[in-house]
Parts: sequence; C-alpha cells; structure tokens
Amino acid sequence: MPVQLAAQPDPEEFGLPAQVGDPWWEPPDEPPTEAELTGCCPDPLAGPPDGEDAWLADLSSVQLDELATELAAARPRAARESVGAGFTHRAAAEGIAAGDTSWEPPYAAPAPTRSAAGFAAGDPLDAADAGLVLAHYAQDAADHGLAGLSDDELVGLLAASRRLASWQAAAELTAAAELDARRCRDAAGLTDTPANTSSAVGEQVSAELAAALTLTGRAADALLALARDLARLPQVRAALAAGRIDLAKARVFASELAALDGPAANEIAARYLDRAAGWTTSQLRRALRAAALAADPQSGKRKMDEARKDARVEAWQEGSGNAALSGRELPAAEAIAADARIGQIARALKANGVPGNLDQIRASVFLDLLLGRDPQSLLGDKPGCTARAFGEPAGLGGTIHLTLPAMTWLGLTDRPGDLADLGPIDGYTARDLADMMTAAGTAAWHVTLTRPDGRAVAHACPRDPPPRAGPRQGAAWLAGLAFDWLQRDPCEHTRQSPGYQPGPKLRHLLAIRNPVCTAPGCRRPAARCDTEHTIPHHRGGLTCECNCGPMCRRDHRIKQAPGWQVTQIEPGTFRWTTPSGRTYITEPERHPV
Repeated sequence: MPVQLAAQPDPEEFGLPAQVGDPWWEPPDEPPTEAELTGCCPDPLAGPPDGEDAWLADLSSVQLDELATELAAARPRAARESVGAGFTHRAAAEGIAAGDTSWEPPYAAPAPTRSAAGFAAGDPLDAADAGLVLAHYAQDAADHGLAGLSDDELVGLLAASRRLASWQAAAELTAAAELDARRCRDAAGLTDTPANTSSAVGEQVSAELAAALTLTGRAADALLALARDLARLPQVRAALAAGRIDLAKARVFASELAALDGPAANEIAARYLDRAAGWTTSQLRRALRAAALAADPQSGKRKMDEARKDARVEAWQEGSGNAALSGRELPAAEAIAADARIGQIARALKANGVPGNLDQIRASVFLDLLLGRDPQSLLGDKPGCTARAFGEPAGLGGTIHLTLPAMTWLGLTDRPGDLADLGPIDGYTARDLADMMTAAGTAAWHVTLTRPDGRAVAHACPRDPPPRAGPRQGAAWLAGLAFDWLQRDPCEHTRQSPGYQPGPKLRHLLAIRNPVCTAPGCRRPAARCDTEHTIPHHRGGLTCECNCGPMCRRDHRIKQAPGWQVTQIEPGTFRWTTPSGRTYITEPERHPV
C-alpha cells in the first residue's frame, strides 16, 4: 500500500479539542468520560453548511455521494517516487549491495535536495550496485546541477554512471537472449526444414535484432553471440547487471572462456570476477587466457585451428581517409616472428638516420616488404649506408620477450607461456618460438623464480639455454645459477646506485619486477618506460628498488602535475592519489606459473 505523508493541522489553532485516536491527542489530566471514549463528544463543526457552501444542504445523500466520486476522479494523482518515506542513502546502498532483489521502492515523499553527497569515496552510493535506487540518485544529482559537487563526488557520480550503463547493457542482452530462446522453442515445435535448423534460426533472430535496433548484420550477429555466451555464464551476466564489470569486460569473459565447457568456464569466471573490477580489459584477458589454457591446454589449440580456417587479409579505410591492412588468424609463431623482423629492420634504419618515429618506419618497412621494394631504399643517398643496415632477411630476427614455465620448455607440461605485448600463448606456440630463437642464435636466456601467485622473487641471466634432456638435468642446471633476489619490505638497498641513473642490473631487475608501467591502467612495457624515482632524486630520493620503477613518459609527466601524488608502499607496489583525493593501488605483474 502506498505510504503518504501529510502535514497534520494543530487542532488547538482552531479552538478544537483533540479526539481520541488523533496523532496529536495526548491523555488529559482528568480521566475521560464514557461519552468521550465512545466517540459521542459534540462536534463544534456540526450543522448545515453556510456561505458559499449553503447549496450543499439541498443535496440528497445520493447526490452527495456522486459529487464526492466526481471530485475524487478529477483530483490529480500524486507522482510515483522511486524512493520510500524515511529512505536514506545508506539503507539504499546496503540493501542493493546485499543483493536483496525482493526490495521494491514504494511511493514516497520528494527526494532530498542533495543526494550526490552519497557519491564521495567510501559513501554508500559510491559502492552501491546498479539498479533503480542508484539511477534515481544519479539522475537527481544531474538534475540539481554538477557545479556544486566536490571533485570526489563528481568522480563517484562518473563511476556510478558507468555501472548504470552496464546495468542497461545487461538488460539488453537478457532481452536478446530471451527472444532467441523463444524463437528456438518455436522452431523446435515445427517439422524440421532448412528454415528451422539451429544456424537458420540464429540468422533469423539476428535479422530481427538488426531491424529492431538499426544494426548492421555483423553487429547484430555479435550482439546475439554475446547474449548466448552470457546465458551460459550467469555469474558474469549478474556481475554486468550489478555494474561490477562493464560491457567490454563481459565480452572478454565470453570470448576467452568460449572454448571451455560450461562447468570449467563458470569455475574460472567465479575465480576472477571479483578481481576484474580493478583490472583493465588487457589484464583481464591475460589472466583468463592463461587460466583457460592451464585448465585445458588443448582448448587453445582447438580454438586456433578452428579460427585459422578464417585466415584472411583485410583492408579498410581509416576515418582519416588513409587505409589499413591487416592479416587475420595467422599462425601465431610465424606472425610473431614476422612482426619481430619488421621491428628489427625499422630499428636498424632509424639508427642509420631514417626520419620519423619507430612506428612510422615500421609501417614503411611493412609496405616495402609486401610490394617487393627493398627497405634499404628508405636510407636514400646517406653517406656510409651502402651496406645493408639490418642483415640478411632470412631467419628469426628482432626482439621477442617470451616467458614460459620451465616444465613447459622441457615438454613435461603444456602450461601457457607469456609473450610481451601479446599475452599468454599456448605451450605449443611457446616451444615453437623458443626453438626458432635457439636455432637462429638470437635467444638471450633469463630465468625468473616466482611465488605461487606468479610474482617474481629472484632472477638470473644464464649464458646457455636450459637442457631439454629431462627434469633431472634441468634441476641441476637451475641449481648452478646465481640468482639475484628482489628486495622486499624493508629494503636493504644492496643495489642502490649513487647517481640519478640506475645501473644496468638494477634497471633490469626493476623491469622483471614490474614488466609494465606502474600507473593505473597503463600497459606500456617497461622496456619503453623511464626509470622513475617515486621520491624525486633531487629531494633525497634513492636510486633503489624501494624508490624506483618503470613509468612511461606520459605518466611520468602526469605524476609531477599539481594535485597528483605517488608513493611506493613497498618495493613494486605503488599508491596513486589523484587530484580528486581518490587512491588507486598498482602491484607487481604476475608471471606464468
């Protein structure tokens, strides 16, 4: 039943006695009489109406009832509010966050005038799941204007808006899945014909979605495929509906777990859903791909073999009017080797004076090789460049950073490896690449010891590759290595450099500990980053593991901007504080285990 609040008149203002049962009634000093208790007190307002209302005295009781009915029908209904009387920010956030799906907002009094106060860091709305309550307060904040919000509240509202977008995306996908299920049930009840096969029904549903949402056929196919994938991953769809992950991360869950059966896929999804909120899509993709390959090493190979049937070269127009050219679904090891070869040639040309940045030179080399031109022609007539600047084209060249478990190298397991700039790769591809580098003589070997969670604890750089003869020989080889153990808290400063620039070993170990930029969300490899001092060197900051880490040039500049602050909580773990006062933690990267 709707709850309505109304101001009650004070009867004493009108010289009226309070009646038993009125909300303002208080027991008198004298005990009430029997007449008062039975409601037989005289009514001072009793008597025929007078003045402008005197005509009502001539109406019969039937006419009075009809008049009352007409007045009630003509009276405007109170607008339905999304929040109930006595409702507070904390009650809403706690109720929804607890997953109370039975709660429904009743009719209510008008909303408070500054609901955005609940969006500050640590406040209930800042952590509330998406839903009607959060949507109400987000809209209320927008309606009252954003100029009065603090930076902290504004960022909280921004994050809440992303959660609400996820909530609506989940509703769209759920509706698409329901439409698909209905069409499949309808087709199942008909005689089998070419028009009622599973693939044909999918095409028909996709066409219906395209017409309803004004989508291209390819976009409608993608929407239907995602709706079906999330139907088999109910935990992921629920997290999307609650706003704990966004649509891009839901797509990553769907694509990376597609090759696994339902129970295995849902087990991995449950393992990573809580952590997904704090990861970028690339971090989530790496984790899910590694977990899927570890759970079923053959799944990656099956997925690759099936997708290779769709190998192709695509060309399309860029938004600028230029063009793009891409090879899709190529054999992994060969594509990686080809990319490394292009990089090797481009770096050699740049070192010999070819103008442009490395990406621009790589693009020129790419086209020259495809068109049968000699990339050497990019050097022009520069003196001293008559010899080939980049060696013979045959064989595997360039730089490839491959990390793989020792047992995978020995062929005893098929656990995934990890390729810098690409991500986890299956054990078959990892061994193929390692063999190619060994045969080409381009491999430089590094050994990293990790904790069970994959974080590096020690590192060595042996001259020779590990033996392939078996685990006993491999164990003997490992025992003979000299490992450098990474510093923990408190740091002992054993590799501290006296000057601003770190020594080669310290810089190398910093990149092993933090393989990518230490800023939130940035995935630029450490090899292309500055070695940044958390406490500036000119202010007494040490050039040491406890005060340095890789940071790309862009984030290096941002860190020094007004309002930003970075502290290194312990070696390799960084706390970033933004101008809004919010804090974000980045931790050392995890290696394959």
